[in-house]
Order: sequence, then C-alpha cells, then structure tokens
Amino acid sequence: MGVKHVEPYTEEWRRQPAFYASHVVEALGAEATGWWEGPCDPRTVTVLLTGGDALVWDEESGWRRGRYVSGDRDRCTVLADARYLGGGLLLNPERVPAAVEDARAGVGNSTAWRPCYRSYRHYRDGFDLALNGYLAYADV
Repeated sequence: MGVKHVEPYTEEWRRQPAFYASHVVEALGAEATGWWEGPCDPRTVTVLLTGGDALVWDEESGWRRGRYVSGDRDRCTVLADARYLGGGLLLNPERVPAAVEDARAGVGNSTAWRPCYRSYRHYRDGFDLALNGYLAYADV
C-alpha cells in the first residue's frame, strides 16, 4: 500500500485532525463534554471540558488548555489563561488527560509560551501522513 498524500484545502484534508481529536476525546472520557473542528489556517480542534475549561489543538503548536471564553466551528476559540501542554503536535491521546491535570495543577511541562513545531503552510512536510495514521481508528 502506498503513501497517501492528501491535497491541501480539500474536504478530506480539512477533516484529518478530527481523526486524531476523536482519540483524544475518547481518552478524556467524561471530562470532555463536546468538541468541534474550528476554522483553517491553521487547522484547529476545540474540546470543551467539565468545569468551564477547554482544550484547543492547532497544527502548529499542539494542545493548550484554559478557561473557555468563546468560539465555535466558524470562529477561533478564545481561552483565558491558556497554557500549552507540550509533548509535540500529536501528543499521545492516552497522555492528554494527565497533561491536562498537570496543567491545572501548575506542574509538568506546560507553559504560557507558544511553541511552533511547524508552519501550516508546509503542506508536504509529512505531518498530514502522521494524521493519516489515526484515520483507521476514527469513530467520527
């Protein structure tokens, strides 16, 4: 089976992060109360958490957690007191719950500094292939 490159800005390309996010939501269990894919450039996902918090993932900086202020599928999510979880762009979904707890407690490698692991403009850097790895397991 060959490597499948997805053309940027197609519907399939826009939906790629949902496959990864569905794993994260599953790992969060009852802690996640809802989620959606946000606008593009960069592609984003928002996961609402119990207690008024939210996680936001983007394809440049990975996950950040903070108090949910606003946002929806058409508008970028705004968080208050955001902290980045670290662990790269595709933090192992099973590790996200512990990273959230560490961020809430102020421990671990969370930081207010925004990491930049890649640019969303780099379409053929292999990142989309990594997202494709979650395709077979999606239940979206």
